[in-house]
Amino acid sequence: QVQLVESGGGSVQPGGSLRLSCAASGSIFSINAMGWYRQAPGKERELVAAITSGGRTNYADSVKGRFTVSRDNAKNTVYLQMNSLKPEDTAVYYCNAKVIATARSHLEVWGQGTLVTVSS
Repeated sequence: QVQLVESGGGSVQPGGSLRLSCAASGSIFSINAMGWYRQAPGKERELVAAITSGGRTNYADSVKGRFTVSRDNAKNTVYLQMNSLKPEDTAVYYCNAKVIATARSHLEVWGQGTLVTVSS
């Protein structure tokens, strides 16, 4: 089994910053891509940012220039630094990882979600 544990959500005023963290643990052989998705009320889940094991990144257009995704491969942890937050960034943010388990099975794992609220 592989688990993802997220932290760092909360409430912030527009223009503020938050940093999300997500640590993977369990029967991990290696992790390919890790990333963050979000789901706002009444909307579908969408990709926010992703990063490969080699450090290549991909961002949603709506967060380019404001959010930065990074990872520590030694700690199996991915981060999302969110700056210049806007009310439309309000959502539940989910960590995602594409994992090769020690049994060599390929898994897609999700975190439990962490709420980010941007409001004055």
